[in-house]
Amino acid sequence: MYRFAGSLLILAALALGTYSAAIEGSIDFYKLYDNPEAHVSLKNKATTADRTALHGYPSEHHHILTADGYILGVFRIPYSHKLQNQNEKRPIVFLQHGLTSCSDAWILQGPNDSLPYLLADAGYDVWMGNARGTSYSRNHTKLSPDHPSFWKFSWHEIALYDITAIIDYALNTENGRGQEAIHYVGHSQGTTVFFALMSWLPEYNDKIKTAHLFAPVAIMKNLSSPLVRYLGPYLGHKNAYSTIFGSQEFLPHNEFVMALFFNICQPDVVLRPVCESAMKTLYSGGRVNMTAMPEAMATHPAGCSTDQMLHYLQEQQSGYFRQFDHGTKKNLEVYGSEEPPEYLVEQRCVTP
Repeated sequence: MYRFAGSLLILAALALGTYSAAIEGSIDFYKLYDNPEAHVSLKNKATTADRTALHGYPSEHHHILTADGYILGVFRIPYSHKLQNQNEKRPIVFLQHGLTSCSDAWILQGPNDSLPYLLADAGYDVWMGNARGTSYSRNHTKLSPDHPSFWKFSWHEIALYDITAIIDYALNTENGRGQEAIHYVGHSQGTTVFFALMSWLPEYNDKIKTAHLFAPVAIMKNLSSPLVRYLGPYLGHKNAYSTIFGSQEFLPHNEFVMALFFNICQPDVVLRPVCESAMKTLYSGGRVNMTAMPEAMATHPAGCSTDQMLHYLQEQQSGYFRQFDHGTKKNLEVYGSEEPPEYLVEQRCVTP
């Protein structure tokens, strides 16, 4: 079956290819895609561990199983080679990325400016998570990412299953044993899942020492994004549009999408501001190093489920911070009520 999300990407590429051909200095998308050597490619792609090792930091790649069967690729900088403090107990810090992002986003600005390196140099045991469905977390004990069932999740499941699994795993390592809590750093969706988890499973407040939340997202009623305000009335409710769009992969990390983004990020292309906006989002709205763009394009977008996007649009339309709205009938089956239950943010005891 031809999936709706895929058709959106193809239509965008066709429009971009046709339009960019008329723009001075742009690249013909079709020629670009047919020649993988001409753009950032998946060939010999470096992982987060590879990138950190290049700067001399010890790096580990862990595979963590969630309670519902997803296998997460999680990266760790256990200590700094500058300190050689591996035999000491080091406080744990866990960094969680935003929507369509991955662990690579934290390290793209190099060892002098990237938070994981700075934290390791300050004596921390650094963990970088990857949510289910992203480029490092596309495995499951039973499901294939080629099957729609793999993509039946939103950020609620990421909060309850992925984040809890990573926290518990880190605390159960040799360095983690004896420590009762970690430090949490979240960006964008990484803050949403934190709010959801601390609200729904308040016992996890005891496992958090401090929370540092960049570009926090929960209630979205006053969000000014034109795209969100345009799509919200169509996709922010349970209807035929959201049903067609739901439970499938969106912006996967593959050659097609990478070539597409490479095209719009060319210096003289009129859509370059779209690329720069994406870079600002990637860097939490702070100082942007545009020279890191090739590295960013080699790792992003990292993919997500369309249900994650639908959940955010539901938040914007309803004005509430609550679980995924399946529609009245299924809500009654899943929640026992016509409306999805709200996250009780007052349950969050940690002071971010």
